[in-house]
Parts: sequence; C-alpha cells; structure tokens
Amino acid sequence: MEDIHQIFTRFKEEFPEVYKRHEALGKEIHERVGPLGENSRWLIKIAISAACNHKRALATHIKKAQAAGVTDAEIKHALLLLIPTVGFPMFMKAYSVLESGK
Repeated sequence: MEDIHQIFTRFKEEFPEVYKRHEALGKEIHERVGPLGENSRWLIKIAISAACNHKRALATHIKKAQAAGVTDAEIKHALLLLIPTVGFPMFMKAYSVLESGK
C-alpha cells in the first residue's frame, strides 16, 4: 500500500534502518503473536488510534482495514464504542477522519 502521509515517506527515506525494524515489529505483532483474526486486529488498531487522537494513524488504519475487507459499518461501530469511555467529542474527531477519507 502506498503511503498516505508525506511525512511517513520522508521518515522512511531518512531513517531506512529504523523504519525496517519498526515495520518488522509491527508485522510480527499484527500477524504472528496472537489468536485474533485480521478484521478484529484492524478494528482494535482503529479504536486505539481514535482514542489516542492519532489522526494520521487512524486514517492509515482505516485504509488498511478497508483493504482487508473491514466494512464501513464495522468501522463505525468500533468508533461508536469510543463514546462511553473517551467521550462524544473524541468520537466525532474520529468519525470525521473516516468521513473525510471518502
């Protein structure tokens, strides 16, 4: 998948060894460590990114989740689950990231 954030492309060019190790760790954790299915893993990453207000990570995780077959309805449900814990304003920020990507 092509980078959707210019700054990440620059990071990869400037620090290729750090990127390589970062990518390997992410892949190890995402694909080989536990029993969760791929869609569940992407929905969890979406919720974590949204709850932490990491908009770039959220946009990236949404795109990767959609590419893996996660539906918009599933993503919206994951975002709605934010409301009781982190509040409606945080949900709205995350929801706006989802909607702006369309």
